[in-house]
Amino acid sequence: MNIADRIQLLRKAKGISQEVLADQIGVSRQAVSKWESEQSMPDLEKIILLSDYFETTTDYLLKGVEPTKGSEKTWSALWFTAAGTILNIIGLILAIVIWFEVQRVYTLGIGLTLMLLGTGVFLTGQILDGKDKLKAKRLFLQINIWILTFIPLSCCFNLLDGLLGGFNGLLAPLPMLGNSFVTFALFWLFYFALCIVTELVIAKAEH
Repeated sequence: MNIADRIQLLRKAKGISQEVLADQIGVSRQAVSKWESEQSMPDLEKIILLSDYFETTTDYLLKGVEPTKGSEKTWSALWFTAAGTILNIIGLILAIVIWFEVQRVYTLGIGLTLMLLGTGVFLTGQILDGKDKLKAKRLFLQINIWILTFIPLSCCFNLLDGLLGGFNGLLAPLPMLGNSFVTFALFWLFYFALCIVTELVIAKAEH
């Protein structure tokens, strides 16, 4: 059995088509077809992506060496993505709640510190040798683009709105109604547009 046979065997064991596998790895269906028919071989980057997707080792794909029990990936990077996302959500909510209570700049530090910790947890899952790293990365980016950008964008808006209005803009974890409803609405329009466009770019990069 060669690498072409092993890719085909793993794909059929997972119950997916060549097109589905191509979408997951970021290549064309024709590329997968050529791999399985021995017309070409995947490069090293694609070998690594295939091993992550099929939850096996590169040694198995390249040489047919069965993974030992100790080397099997038993945990998922999705756990780290979930934990990191929860920390980021808590950081955002906590910063806003405390701001309404005390209205002090240090609330930003509380929120951003928790978000930094949450992002670090996610990155740990990407660095460690676990499974589902591609899926975990995609989910983290798609969800957390809405969370991680909110406080920085709010601070920038408040300062800029204050500068344009001739007053001191507050460093707050959420946008404040300063000059007018128009500028306030523009912030939300920009925020939603930025996050939606980023999600579309991420989705397109997966194909």
